[in-house]
Amino acid sequence: MASSSLFNTSLSSLNPNHDLLRRHSSSPLLRHRPIVVSCTSSTDGNSTNTTPIETITKPRRTENTIRDDARLQRSTAANPFSARYVPFNAPQGSTEHYSLDEIVYRSRSGGLLDVEHDMEALKRFDGAYWRDLFDSRVGKSTWPYGSGVWSKKEWVLPEIDDDDIVSAFEGNSNLFWAERFGKKFLGMNDLWVKHCGISHTGSFKDLGMTVLVSQVNRLRKMKRPVVGVGCASTGDTSAALSAYCASAGIPSIVFLPANKISMAQLVQPIANGAFVLSIDTDFDGCMKLIREITAELPIYLANSLNSLRLEGQKTAAIEILQQFDWQVPDWVIVPGGNLGNIYAFYKGFKMCQELGLVDRIPRMVCAQAANANPLYLHYKSGWKDFKPMTASTTFASAIQIGDPVSIDRAVYALKKCDGIVEEATEEELMDAMAQADSTGMFICPHTGVALTALFKLRNRGVIAPTDRTVVVSTAHGLKFTQSKIDYHSKAIPDMACRFSNPPVEVKADFGAVMDVLKSYLGNQTPRS
Repeated sequence: MASSSLFNTSLSSLNPNHDLLRRHSSSPLLRHRPIVVSCTSSTDGNSTNTTPIETITKPRRTENTIRDDARLQRSTAANPFSARYVPFNAPQGSTEHYSLDEIVYRSRSGGLLDVEHDMEALKRFDGAYWRDLFDSRVGKSTWPYGSGVWSKKEWVLPEIDDDDIVSAFEGNSNLFWAERFGKKFLGMNDLWVKHCGISHTGSFKDLGMTVLVSQVNRLRKMKRPVVGVGCASTGDTSAALSAYCASAGIPSIVFLPANKISMAQLVQPIANGAFVLSIDTDFDGCMKLIREITAELPIYLANSLNSLRLEGQKTAAIEILQQFDWQVPDWVIVPGGNLGNIYAFYKGFKMCQELGLVDRIPRMVCAQAANANPLYLHYKSGWKDFKPMTASTTFASAIQIGDPVSIDRAVYALKKCDGIVEEATEEELMDAMAQADSTGMFICPHTGVALTALFKLRNRGVIAPTDRTVVVSTAHGLKFTQSKIDYHSKAIPDMACRFSNPPVEVKADFGAVMDVLKSYLGNQTPRS
């Protein structure tokens, strides 16, 4: 681990029970600041000079921007936290690692990489400290901690300069108590939906992209050979990438499968000025091409093969715990396509457990569309040899992926948390989406996949009626209005559309309108 000498020599006294640490963690002056303690350093181990990690200045109104204010309050002390790339799930004793400032996506053996944090440095502060620090930053406008991602900066990208961060204050998304949906359709009273789609570009992808584009911004300032950032996408990744690159003035290149994403998803990268290539293949074909291209041209790869993305996405798991006042839910259900997100959620929960913020992690469920279900088939086979597939068309287009990059990460996470994989047919996912919408939500088809998994696990008695359950909604329903129009118009071939609610055509006549309304009102049962 790359713990600084400053901490090695002078913070040995900061154990979880130390009174100084507890006083600092409860101080109102630290409510939105990085860690603030006084450190001593000397060559012989004796205390000589006191060096604050962060100086405290009273907030005041000035002509400065929030970036200027953050710069003025920045500490000159050495940063005690660090992170690096290591091979994913490396064998014990492996010494292979890379700086986050290197442009590398695979290990020497060709396997996935993971971002490894200096856990010993983080553990010098107890769980109560981290809970208090993270809670103190919620809802603030202090740069960059107003972001749900960067409010956990020490756990995400600890060494990046605040000036290099590209953020839209993403995250902090609504944890919605699905009271009526839970009671009406599932007999549950503790069902929640984490609306990650209530974000800057309308999907959870913002959480990872702010981290990746910030690091690219840093690399470009370091004069590294990066002329732009590229991704293959089923829609949401391209929207997030193009928005953050546009904010930073970095060229973005997007490979999209032709005629396989919604118009709302297509227009986002176009509007943000991305160079968009519409390619006559599916997502897996686009992914193959972008990997080949980024190996030849100085274009930084932005897909979830790049483990920086997962560092941002894991903060949604930390947010869930935070929103429950650090109580752990029983279940978390996540839609799965390229499968980075299920591992990211596991990683967020696991870090909270390891660092003492919570004492356990929830069981997780990965939900796939039946038309693109390689992980589900792998799970049903008892985790025997994984077989990629050619994904068929699904309304859950963002997870229409047959050869997921993060298959190894997903399997690892699910095994570690005693997880489950479920699937949803097209009719099941569309019905579930309509049922959710009828109780006041407006969800995407991918959330319909996750809700279908919940229906099935409830019907089998796996999830109990009193289990606290969180369903992760990955994108905003406004990106998928055509699928909703087709459903409610009963225009989908071979689908009953049981919960459709088409408009009623009526003449512009008082009597005709009265007749229709009386018929409608006569069928309504008043709520108790």
